[in-house]
Amino acid sequence: MNLFIKKLFHSAIFNSCLFAILFIGIQNSSNKSKVDFLINNTIELPISFVVGTSFILGSILGSFIELNVNNE
Repeated sequence: MNLFIKKLFHSAIFNSCLFAILFIGIQNSSNKSKVDFLINNTIELPISFVVGTSFILGSILGSFIELNVNNE
């Protein structure tokens, strides 16, 4: 299997597990807040959900970056 596809597959599995754990973890969260966009606001979401999804999205986008470090 191509290394890039293998890396994306592992990243997708890891982030899916994190997302499932995030849903289990925010069941009893009572601190809710709205996220302000430029045009309008979102519904009230738990702060832990906003922070967790931001982390997971960053992890997904970071898996697309390839670092070519050559030690010559």
